[in-house]
Amino acid sequence: MAELWFAIVALMFVAYVVFDGFDLGAGVLHLQLGRTEAERGRILDAIGPVWDGNEVWLIAVGGALFAVFPRVLGAGLSGLYLPIFMVLWSLILRGIGIELRGQLESPLWRRFWDVVFAGASLLLAVLFGAALGNLLRGVPLGADGYFEEPLFTNFSAHAPVGILDWYTVAVAVFAVLALAAHGAVFLAWKTSDDELAERARTYGLRLWPAVAVGWPALTFASTYVNSKLTAAWSSRPLVWLAFAVAAAGIGGAVFGLLRRRMPLAFVGSAAFFTGALGGVAASAFPVFLPALGDPALSLTVANSAASAHSLNVAFGWWLVGTPLVIGYFVIIYRAHRRKAA
Repeated sequence: MAELWFAIVALMFVAYVVFDGFDLGAGVLHLQLGRTEAERGRILDAIGPVWDGNEVWLIAVGGALFAVFPRVLGAGLSGLYLPIFMVLWSLILRGIGIELRGQLESPLWRRFWDVVFAGASLLLAVLFGAALGNLLRGVPLGADGYFEEPLFTNFSAHAPVGILDWYTVAVAVFAVLALAAHGAVFLAWKTSDDELAERARTYGLRLWPAVAVGWPALTFASTYVNSKLTAAWSSRPLVWLAFAVAAAGIGGAVFGLLRRRMPLAFVGSAAFFTGALGGVAASAFPVFLPALGDPALSLTVANSAASAHSLNVAFGWWLVGTPLVIGYFVIIYRAHRRKAA
């Protein structure tokens, strides 16, 4: 059952990145694509009906970790305390920026909240990327299952490490790049303004080739900082299947943008994130938090799972709650399937 929960948590995390990723990407590109107040308003109209619902998946991931892998959640919250609070403040600022922007008919007021929304979106992409980099690289876990990290040390990816080093910064930069590409595809598809949509399409055609180059480069760097990620590839065909899905997703995104088939481009974009993150999860299994120095201290599925009874009870509630969440998403996306006016 613990192994099943590892897969469930990974799938919910992928769902969060796919769904909330496009409105994060739209926020990253908000000031570049929206050259007038009206255009920036249309960008917010495109994500407005769904952005808060997309964040349900992040809450679901946190709730699942709390219920079934509490040691992982406890270690992560303690070791990444500052970045997590920065994530919370960025999430709050994004929501405030969207909701308050239209409260006054003042260009200065709207411009201020546009900057807040874009800045918070960019910071979130950076923080999520750096956090993922820490999970892939490994953290200085102690025998008690907890760790502490300074913000940075000497920017080396080897002990003593900080939250930021050359590798985690590289992952953060790639996260910004990939999420911006995802957001560009969504805006090219869902904005009715032809000029804005064409501008988003142009950005997508510039960003996706960079993603295609950056992804294998980052994969190679990941094997350098944590060679155990590739140790089991020869015996895990699921990893290769996931990477094939990601590669096909890049091709689908570029092809769709070139042919102006935006739904295909968005499906390809979503497939890339699904395959890339699925491959990471399949490579890392059964390790949640790799320990630098002594691999025996790593938090794994086996040593961090709750009791069998708790896993079974949580799975029962998951079977009840997940169809409700999916039903909500189906309803909200069907209700807003037309392009934003």
